[in-house]
Amino acid sequence: MAQVYVSIGSNRERKRNIYLCLQALREHFGFLCISTVYRSKAVGFDGDDFFNLVVGFNTPLAVHQVAASLRNIEAARGRRRNHRAKFSPRPLDLDLLLYDNLVLDEAGLQIPREDISRYAFVLRPLAEIAGNRRHPVLNRSFAELWKDFAQGNEQLCPVALDVEITGYPKRPACG
Repeated sequence: MAQVYVSIGSNRERKRNIYLCLQALREHFGFLCISTVYRSKAVGFDGDDFFNLVVGFNTPLAVHQVAASLRNIEAARGRRRNHRAKFSPRPLDLDLLLYDNLVLDEAGLQIPREDISRYAFVLRPLAEIAGNRRHPVLNRSFAELWKDFAQGNEQLCPVALDVEITGYPKRPACG
């Protein structure tokens, strides 16, 4: 079983899309370890704020199968990938951050994802649920990386979501 971490973001119908995404992820992968949800400003374009979180789960699927499942979940929520509009509003954005300790860089799939050390809205929730895990390239724990992270102007505000979403287990260490 591989231990996987996925970043989730939405800035269109945020609560609904995150809730439906969590349902779909649970149907595909089973138990989910879920971070706090954070609101953050859109990066790279003017748009509505995003809700962001990270989930962890175990799966017997190969890395490319996991990536394909994530793309299918995005598409089911109305995500249309347009490489010319990388920074744009979206109903759902699922990014495969980690797959065990795999290091992979190929067209369309980079693991570990550079966003981990680049954006607070990825690193902070990852450090919450996988703080003791080590980055496979930087060889530092995610808790250490978060402690040393320079947030700059990137503000993260915890978001309380509907009761249906808070029924999922939150913030236990997943690895």
